Amino acid sequence: MFKFLTKLLKAKENPEILAAIQTGAWLVDVRTPLEFAAGHTPGSINIPLNQIHQKLDEFKSHDQIIVFCQSGNRSGQAKTILNRAGITSVINGGTWTQMNKFILKP
Repeated sequence: MFKFLTKLLKAKENPEILAAIQTGAWLVDVRTPLEFAAGHTPGSINIPLNQIHQKLDEFKSHDQIIVFCQSGNRSGQAKTILNRAGITSVINGGTWTQMNKFILKP
C-alpha cells in the first residue's frame, strides 16, 4: 500500500512528462473508443492499441508523444511498438487519470 501511494505521488511530479506537456507533446490515449468516450484527458486523441500499426505515419509527424491508457499496460505496449518502428520520442504516461493530474494542475 505504501509503495502504491509513493508511486502515485511521484507520477504527479514526473519532470519528463511535465516538460513534454509544456513543449506541446502529442497526447495519445490507446484505450478503446468506448473507454475514451466514457472519460479522457483533455487535449488527447484516441488511437486504440490495435490501430497503432496502421497509424504509424501519424506518429512520425510528432516530435514528442505521450501514450497512456487505463492501467499503463497498453501504453507500455504502444511505446514498444512505436520504438520498434523507429519512433523513439515516446513517453509512457501511465494512466489517463494520472495524465489528468498533469493537464488539470491548479
